[in-house]
Amino acid sequence: MEKPALERLREGRSQIMAQIRRRIVGQDDVIEQVLIALFSGGHCLLTGVPGLAKTLLIKSLGEMLDLSYRRIQFTPDLMPADITGMDMLDEDRTTGRRTIEFVKGPIFANIILADEINRTPPKTQAALLEAMQEYQVTAAGESYLLDRPFFVLATQNPIELEGTYPLPEAQLDRFMFNIVIDYLSAEDELQVALETTSREQASLDTALSGADILAFQSEIRKVFVPKNVAQFAVDLVRNTRPGRNGTPEFVSNWVSWGAGLRATQYLLLGGKVRAALRGRYNVAIEDIRALAYPVLRHRVLTNFYAESEGVTVESVIDRLLSEVPEPKSGLS
Repeated sequence: MEKPALERLREGRSQIMAQIRRRIVGQDDVIEQVLIALFSGGHCLLTGVPGLAKTLLIKSLGEMLDLSYRRIQFTPDLMPADITGMDMLDEDRTTGRRTIEFVKGPIFANIILADEINRTPPKTQAALLEAMQEYQVTAAGESYLLDRPFFVLATQNPIELEGTYPLPEAQLDRFMFNIVIDYLSAEDELQVALETTSREQASLDTALSGADILAFQSEIRKVFVPKNVAQFAVDLVRNTRPGRNGTPEFVSNWVSWGAGLRATQYLLLGGKVRAALRGRYNVAIEDIRALAYPVLRHRVLTNFYAESEGVTVESVIDRLLSEVPEPKSGLS
């Protein structure tokens, strides 16, 4: 990655952070993880209870970037065609000629907010799969390309499970990160309460264009990954898989399904962005450790025994990070 591109990336990140802080107090780690996914070309799942500014964060991001933005409210009666679009019969009033035309749905935008994605049935959730992976929509045998960059941010409420449909593993795996938004500190909560009840919402200026983001996504791939760092990412992911020779005993006891190859790819790609945002030209093991939670928490499925013993996915990741050895630098 060349120095001018690195400096422009860091400058863009600073501009976005400064703008978002005019609306959102705290949550700097959450914002950074969203930006890492954006600059990596990945998608994000934001999990948190109501009132933690999940939707406001995504809406603000859409305003700051010179990109088209659409919000889709997921409900039980939402149909796939309501997202992707559908063929419509169109009649020319002057000639009476009828033609079939594809009317694009709200997914044809650069930034998509899939609000409360787990409130719609799996059939409708699956309407996003092709778009997220292939950057296209297929209808009636015809494929329609989506504009790039294309970024899906989905929200879900982890505590209100009645009337919801858990995302299938194939859908979850399409998300680069599962970002958990927690409650604010007492000081931040006081500041939010005072600001939101005393003034209007701050306006935001454009920080980056779509061309900037596409350029960053291309440049990021040039960041160097030392072999020992890549080996640590591979070892970390492989040790989440139960039944494998060499898997830790606690994983075999508590995990029903481990992470796949995408987890390793996203750890390295996200690590490249995190390193670049900190002014480094190579990925370090600290970058892999920092991104292990958002990358793995939705890819590692715990079993009944873990639930009965009060073991969470986060505690499994904690233990993996403490027990998986770091390969020595200069590994050949």
